[in-house]
Amino acid sequence: MKAYKNLEFLNSRDARTIRILSEYIEPQSRFGHYNVKDTVVFFGSARAIDSGEAQEALKKAKAGGDETAIKRAESGVMLSRYYDEARELARLMTEWSKSLKGSKRRFIVCSGGGPGIMEAANRGASDASGVSIGLGISLPNEPTANEYITRELLFEFHYFFMRKFWFVYLAKGLVVFPGGFGTMDELFELLTLVQTGKIGRKMPTVLYGAEFWNDVMNIDALVKWGTISPDDPNLFTVASTPQEAFEFLTRELTALDAEESSEG
Repeated sequence: MKAYKNLEFLNSRDARTIRILSEYIEPQSRFGHYNVKDTVVFFGSARAIDSGEAQEALKKAKAGGDETAIKRAESGVMLSRYYDEARELARLMTEWSKSLKGSKRRFIVCSGGGPGIMEAANRGASDASGVSIGLGISLPNEPTANEYITRELLFEFHYFFMRKFWFVYLAKGLVVFPGGFGTMDELFELLTLVQTGKIGRKMPTVLYGAEFWNDVMNIDALVKWGTISPDDPNLFTVASTPQEAFEFLTRELTALDAEESSEG
């Protein structure tokens, strides 16, 4: 048997480097084939559902009378707002991207491929009859792909760090919706890359939902304690409506497109 057809070897510890390279080279080849160079990445909770489903879940929880279930469903309703607004923002961004004339750029919506805010982003792009990307990750007990991703641009990764590479490498803008550990990990890694100059370009970044971010993150305290520079909070902006985020992103991305066009 030829080595590259030996699945036992390819799945072994000795072939880990080959698997890592595959998760770099295969996406690179596919993105090149479909002329994907610029993305707008949406991060956020996998647990969010749309408002209709959330209200129905709350109704059922109240009928059951279980206080724990009711509190969980009430949290779901609160979070569902962000599903709906991520969907709307992705639709707006996709319509705008499709309307660009004379630009070589296609600012394609990109998500982590799963449920929740990720699904909402791909769904919003689908609402606008646009393509979208899903960079999925194999996880136990969690769906790896939602139904709204453009099939040719659906990926499933094994290695978190390779998935993160592809999030960042093509990104020209970022929107971070309310989320948990995974969302925070992705946000702070990207801010660190920008802060340290490892990303050699501007990265328009929106923290979406002032109510949530004011609750869970105290950036001013990091400045107070001297652990970040006074200018570091300028690495992102906060928005609380799809239109507000849309206007910021399109303004920044239009400036980027004009700047790079004049250079090229």
